[in-house]
Formats: sequence, C-alpha cells, structure tokens
Amino acid sequence: MTYAAPAALKPRKRPQQRRATATLDAIFEATIQLLVKDGIARLTTTRVAERAGASVGTMYQYFPHKQALIYAVNEHYLDALAERIESTCREYHGRTAAEMVEAVIDTYWRAKTERPDVTRALYRSVVELDNEALILAFADRTDAATTEMLASASDRSFADVVSVNRTLVTVVFGTVRNSFERGQSGEIAEELRRQLLIMCRAYLEAKMN
Repeated sequence: MTYAAPAALKPRKRPQQRRATATLDAIFEATIQLLVKDGIARLTTTRVAERAGASVGTMYQYFPHKQALIYAVNEHYLDALAERIESTCREYHGRTAAEMVEAVIDTYWRAKTERPDVTRALYRSVVELDNEALILAFADRTDAATTEMLASASDRSFADVVSVNRTLVTVVFGTVRNSFERGQSGEIAEELRRQLLIMCRAYLEAKMN
C-alpha cells in the first residue's frame, strides 16, 4: 500500500540527478546536525542552507518550509532503516527462528545506537507533525520482510505467522524506543537487549507448531 504525505508537507520536487541527490543528502545531514546541536525550535531553513553549503534558493526548490524539510529528513531516515532490516531478513532467510529474531534485534538496536543523539533528535522533531504516513509505510515494509523471513524458519512453523511476527516486531521496536525515551545506555541498555532476546525466544517456543 502507498501512503501519501500530507499535502502541506510534500517536497516541491525530488532529485533526478546524482548531483542533486548529493545536495539533498548534504541538506539532510546539516538538518540532523542542527537538530542535535540546537533542537527543533532554533532550526531554520536558512541555517540549514548555510551549514550544507547550499543556497536558500536551492532549499526552496525542494522544501516550501521547515516542516516539510523535517518530514523529508525523517522519511529519509526511515527508508534507510527499513532497507537495513530488509537486508537482514534476506540474509537470515531459511535460518532458525531464534537466529532470525536475534538478528532483527541486533540490526534495529545497532541502527538506533550508532548515533543515539540523532535518534533522540528525530523522535523529538516529529512531535507536532502528522507523520502517520511515514510510520505506516515503514511498518508495511518491515512487516513484509520479517514475516517472509519468519515463515522460512528451518526449525519450526507457525499456525499464524502474521500474528506471531506482528507481536515480535511490536515488542522489539517498542522496547528499543522506550529505552531511548528513558535515556538508557551502557550496561543498562545492554542488559535490556539480552532480556529482550530471552523474552522473544520464549515466545517463539510457546508459539511453535
């Protein structure tokens, strides 16, 4: 299913050439850096353009206002995250269910902890945006990838693999996000990751045919 961004948040255009894509990547990175440094309140398209080495005119070719830019940055981030999860699912196709769930946990955890300040900044940046389309599109992609992977498990089958998968990804993704919202890090976060894996493995055992 295709989910459309709210009309007011749509970019004016999409990059068609490699140079334009590189410019947009620089704009996204500059936006993230400023969000981390100063927060959403102090972010302006002018400051982003200066940091990215782009003109204000170039910014407005793509984004009519700050909210559209923030939406696009979060879309870019979620696209990259979905691609990482899809890649993991392809790699672990046909492996054991326990290996699969551990791989998904590790992939998602790494993605969130590589730049934890960025993760927190992006979470805060969409508080006042209508980002439902982004979340639903991300969920559709990851659900499809993880369900297909889980259905290929070499050591077990599930009577309702869709339901089992939905439960697993909701628990995994929700746990990681809650950990960030609590500001957990270091050994506390690592222990939570270990306990999450134990819980998911026990659930898989309980649902095995």
